Amino acid sequence: MRLLLVEDDLDMVSWLSRALKQSGFVADRAGDAAGAERLLAGGTRYDTVVLDLGLPDRDGLQVLQRMRARGDRTPVLILTARATLPDRVHGLNEGADDFLAKPFALQELEARLTALIRRSTGNAHARLQLGTLSYDCESHGFTLADHVISLTPREHAALTALMLRADTVVHKSALSDKVFPHDCNVAPDAIELVLHRVRRKLAGSDVRIVTVRGLGYLLEKASGGETVSA
Repeated sequence: MRLLLVEDDLDMVSWLSRALKQSGFVADRAGDAAGAERLLAGGTRYDTVVLDLGLPDRDGLQVLQRMRARGDRTPVLILTARATLPDRVHGLNEGADDFLAKPFALQELEARLTALIRRSTGNAHARLQLGTLSYDCESHGFTLADHVISLTPREHAALTALMLRADTVVHKSALSDKVFPHDCNVAPDAIELVLHRVRRKLAGSDVRIVTVRGLGYLLEKASGGETVSA
């Protein structure tokens, strides 16, 4: 999935590009409105645009207005510190598809982007499915065999990160960053304790979390009649 990240904060751009890459997104970057418009006019098809409003040359809303004026219907998620109700209403009225205020949780941004892309491709009810495990990208809720799974915030962050990259290895450090985004002193085995609790909640189902030694973790559908061990 290819997206255009329009943001002038270089530290945030670098962090977001790395984090989104680990979740399967390829990000082109523009640091101002002029750069964004050059890329949008360059022929590359983007699945979505992440747009900051406080750009150095023009307000980000002008980029959005010009996109919609020329018939560009690429989904746009506004990502900004300007989070008042009038700002949100104005952005949505100008043609934005979603709005996320800074600071934000990475897993929520990823889920919102996935939902935007799925809606734009004709799936109005954005849902990820792996066996009997289902993730609703709108409500951010998990169900297992149609029963709601009760998860702590850290368990939810871990399972979301794995579900967004189902059948793909998620490196241990990347998963830890998503589960403990603001904790630099987290113990090395903390992520394993979180995953142990998630495994217990998946026990007996047709999905499992596999430890790929030396690399990370993999969420997959269990083969045959295999069940998950706690």
